[in-house]
Amino acid sequence: MICRRTLLAGSTAALALAAPVHLRAQTVSTARLRAAAGALDQLHSLSISVRNETVLAEAFRGPSLARAAPVKSVSKSLVALCLGAALDRGVVAGVNERLGDVAPALIPTGADPRVADLTLANLVTMQAGLERTSGANYGDWVSSRNWVADALSRPFVAEPGSGMLYSTGSFHILGAALAEASGRTLLTIMRDWVGDPLGIDIPAWTRDPQGYYLGGNEMALRPEDMLRIGEMVATDDGSVLSRDWIAASMQPRTRSRWSGLGYGYGWFLGRADGTRFSLARGYGGQILCILPERQTVIAITSDPTRPARSGGYFSDLMGLIAREILPTLRSV
Repeated sequence: MICRRTLLAGSTAALALAAPVHLRAQTVSTARLRAAAGALDQLHSLSISVRNETVLAEAFRGPSLARAAPVKSVSKSLVALCLGAALDRGVVAGVNERLGDVAPALIPTGADPRVADLTLANLVTMQAGLERTSGANYGDWVSSRNWVADALSRPFVAEPGSGMLYSTGSFHILGAALAEASGRTLLTIMRDWVGDPLGIDIPAWTRDPQGYYLGGNEMALRPEDMLRIGEMVATDDGSVLSRDWIAASMQPRTRSRWSGLGYGYGWFLGRADGTRFSLARGYGGQILCILPERQTVIAITSDPTRPARSGGYFSDLMGLIAREILPTLRSV
């Protein structure tokens, strides 16, 4: 388990706005940062760690820090970590393995022949080329009798590998493929290969009609546990996942047409305050931001019922990170 020392935790009811954060021998005033975060009425909590030490953990509204909060599509980045764990264990041979070889039973009768040739890399970068199951299509997709078959039966609207089409269906197929290849559920994989080594609890979440755990949405985590996952990625010491997988995950493979951010194996990639970051992003403004050069991890939970579009609240959160959080921590 990653060693940590919680230095500041609580809520606005328990902490004075101008209270400083003590980190080793240094003191960092967080009054302005807290004021900026608290002014975002959609934001529920903000937690920050630097060099594996929690320097700020505060719930401004919503659930307490002790409760698991819905992280929505942050789940996609966690499924990507499970793919890395499967590669490390030889459950799958590589990201270029074909769906038809890894999990042929998932392919529905009458599917386009190109479905069998989809690779795990196509799925984890959301470049399968199949019609999206997210956005306006999400409701019909999760109302179907077979989520995997529905996603794989959709028409190809682009060539596989030709560009990112944001789709939860791609990650659901990936999670089901990992379950088929390992003979275990995605929940068990995530607990045994990611959660337990980090000492964090991963509650059970939504399953589809066939019993596959939803890959890419509906998971819940405590903010502290989000930090621990981020610290593992930032530290990259090979204790949970191989260094090769972490490094490969953070290489841009495609790009989001909505945010303009690069996208690797399950992580959005960009720069803030002159520093590169890796970002897991979920509906409503759920964020796990990792800045390895600063050894800094930021976890944000928000109202999961309100949108966080790239030009709206998500942009506000990125501004909070770039203009308030990182400058505040620059001297740490």
